[in-house]
Amino acid sequence: MILEPTREIAEIHALLVGKIRNYFTSAGKKRAVLGLSGGIDSAIVAALAVDALGAENVHGILMPSQFSSLSSVTDSIELANNLGISYDIVPIEKIYKRAMIEMIRFFELGKWSVAQENIQARIRGMILMAWSNRFDALLLNTSNKSELFTGYGTLYGDLCGAIMVIADLYKVQVYELSRYENTLYEREIIPEAILTKAPSAELRPNQKDSDSLPEYELLDPVLHALCEEELKPEEVIARGADAALVERVVRLKKGAAFKVMQIPPVLTVGDHPIVPEFKQI
Repeated sequence: MILEPTREIAEIHALLVGKIRNYFTSAGKKRAVLGLSGGIDSAIVAALAVDALGAENVHGILMPSQFSSLSSVTDSIELANNLGISYDIVPIEKIYKRAMIEMIRFFELGKWSVAQENIQARIRGMILMAWSNRFDALLLNTSNKSELFTGYGTLYGDLCGAIMVIADLYKVQVYELSRYENTLYEREIIPEAILTKAPSAELRPNQKDSDSLPEYELLDPVLHALCEEELKPEEVIARGADAALVERVVRLKKGAAFKVMQIPPVLTVGDHPIVPEFKQI
């Protein structure tokens, strides 16, 4: 199965840049802030923000934990330097450990819980919103459509923000847009290390997105068929998709619906946005 784009990547880039600029103008704001994780999603959102607002109006915050790899920090710094944006580093390990001490009775000693991952995401959301409030900036969300459709995000954590910049792009499109961004600058703005690393939320040791989700190369065409083409699961299977994969994606999508209804406004680039009309921009 192949994910057929509804628009060329250059048109998508122009749409997103224009919509970011218009949103900030309408809101009467100039400055943007976002979390820099060392991953592809935050990298492309930072680049789009610079294209729309200028490097002087974009600020990144790195928030490494005890689970973060060194490359996540160094790749984020390289990205920030390439884009010419300012940044801060705010480690969250001590904040997280203090929170766990206060809530220890909620957890079973020695047994990991997804709630502990969500606590980290919400600490990061708190830090980003604090900077946003303090410096009169709007927080740019960096979640993509693949993650949103499958519930791979934390409410009031990495799903917070003033606008969702790439929430109408599947993960494979995020990579395509990132490589296109580099061609515009005619140099490596988004480091190759970010483009080639395995996606990971880094919320527990050695975590990869594929621990919780199908590989994006398999997931995105199924989501595209279900959502953009509005095919029934049995029709997607008849096209040649693995039945177990389709059934898993349908379960994930149903389970994510309550999160989708609570997300910030989305910058849309396609004809089948993830949220109802009132949430689109």
